[in-house]
Amino acid sequence: MDVLISGAGVAGPALAYWLRHHGFTPTVVERASRMRTGGSGVGFRGEALDVLDRMALLERAHALNTHPGDARDGGPCALEILRGDLIGLLYEATRREVEYVLGDSIATLEQDTDGVRVTFERGRPRRFDLVAGADGLHSRTRSQVFGPRERFVRHLGLYTAAFGLSSQRDTGLFHSMPGKAADLLRARDDGEARAVLHFASGSLTYDRDDVAQHKRIVAERFAGEGGRIPHLLEEMSRAEDFFFDVNAQVEMDRWSSGRVVLLGDAGYCAAPASGHGASQALIGAYILAGELAVADGDHTLAFAAYEREMRGFVAEHQQLGREGADRFFLGAPIREAPDTTAAEATLARIVRLRNYVSSPAAT
Repeated sequence: MDVLISGAGVAGPALAYWLRHHGFTPTVVERASRMRTGGSGVGFRGEALDVLDRMALLERAHALNTHPGDARDGGPCALEILRGDLIGLLYEATRREVEYVLGDSIATLEQDTDGVRVTFERGRPRRFDLVAGADGLHSRTRSQVFGPRERFVRHLGLYTAAFGLSSQRDTGLFHSMPGKAADLLRARDDGEARAVLHFASGSLTYDRDDVAQHKRIVAERFAGEGGRIPHLLEEMSRAEDFFFDVNAQVEMDRWSSGRVVLLGDAGYCAAPASGHGASQALIGAYILAGELAVADGDHTLAFAAYEREMRGFVAEHQQLGREGADRFFLGAPIREAPDTTAAEATLARIVRLRNYVSSPAAT
């Protein structure tokens, strides 16, 4: 069974790994010309760690931990690594057995009883049995199949920028200003550090591909602030790993339509403020591929089971995202989630990882 995956962030390569594990043939198409690097830290506990372990990636992920003490002293997460580092691990685990098409994207999708005909912006048309949209908050797959962005995306009133710093000076500090905040974080033990800037705003209009414009927006918002802010803005102007996006959530009644299914932020973004987007992507990929395997490739049965397994888990994560945004407006660091242990215990009760066994039809 041939499955096209749109998006090579966290969800896409993770799904490709598990589909290949169960005997399917995944292809990943990514609009960017190279795999993404940098980004902010992503944290893991509980079931997400179990998924990494089952992928034989947990030990390597721990080697990239940005807060190695947390695993020992009960900190806010058992493991935190840079988003770009996680993507790198997933890509290395899949690139030899999975076809990656970089620098291209889906132009049109036409479903019929036997599959999906896909045309691309650059490549030749191809047919697939299924299509998975793992193309993030701004998913084109979602817009093409389910409807316009405005129907599903809920703006939380925040924007976030992240970029690398040239030194670890003042890491661990949190600067709070009216409607703005700056976090200085250690990225790894090898001397890397990152800045994460947040600011409150209504919906902004900008070109998602224009990094220079993104930097101007952030610089204008933080202009005139004192302390370390001028230095951070100077570093930002030179940063090559700059990330900028809105804090928003995706709320949908269903994540599949015919032979097309959504995964991760494309279908149920919890917002960066939740701290659980990468966990949702990893767990969702594991469950979606597993349900396809046990259903002998019957997408109708598999997609329904995937939604049943994930719905409660996603609802709890999205609540954490809304609470994280609320903490920002109260002047607290977004990364400091209250009652983390209790919240994670609740999440662990909602989702349980089955030991999926591939069926003969899937292999």
